[in-house]
Amino acid sequence: MKFSTVAFVPARSGSKRIPHKNIKNLGEHPMLAYSIVSAIESGIFDTVICATDDEKYAEIAQYYGAEVPFLRSKEIAGDKSPDIEWLHWILNTLKDAGRSYDIFSILRPTNPFRKASTIRRAWDHFINDPQIDSIRAVEKCKQHPGKMWKIGGDRMSPLLPFEIDGTPWHSSQYANLPEVYIQNASLEISWVKNVLEKKLIAGNIVKPFISKGLEGFDVNEPEDFDLSELYIANKTGILQEIKLKPFK
Repeated sequence: MKFSTVAFVPARSGSKRIPHKNIKNLGEHPMLAYSIVSAIESGIFDTVICATDDEKYAEIAQYYGAEVPFLRSKEIAGDKSPDIEWLHWILNTLKDAGRSYDIFSILRPTNPFRKASTIRRAWDHFINDPQIDSIRAVEKCKQHPGKMWKIGGDRMSPLLPFEIDGTPWHSSQYANLPEVYIQNASLEISWVKNVLEKKLIAGNIVKPFISKGLEGFDVNEPEDFDLSELYIANKTGILQEIKLKPFK
């Protein structure tokens, strides 16, 4: 059965830790370009749409091959706006325009090392398991939650008050603790009906997509951007190839 598919590259303009990080050049191109081109090159999606609130961002996104059929309002493009708000809005607006989809993916522009091959591998995980609602990229956490604490006044208590043979998790070796995974910004793929019918992005049955290497590396802080440049310089990180000349 053929399903209609859309990839969303969310790129709001109001980032504070790295101003305008979504269009900041990494290598030769703006960061959002790598997500757009990897989505197109994957061959998975009928449409690639940049969900932005800014005309300049829209111009850049369109140059690299994405559609920007309409801009997000500022009310759903703030730094505290949950993804479900703009997703529900954009899918309904597309539907009202006669453009309905079965499956969507979110490919965040802050993830520069996720390539077309990553998306194709994730798609196989998703489409070959009919019992799931979605998949989401995760990686093994480096800071285990078993060693995290809650602070109240001048006292603290373990976030997870569990033990292994009488030894609290916070006093146990990392290798002896249960494996725990944290979501990253690489990608998620889900059925549109989860958003339109349940107002949930992931639905209820979520399958892990375990990212490899730098596939899940996310640029949030200035030091993350510096690290990205270092990875590129020493060839630890390889960006999606873009055949277009850099946007001017």
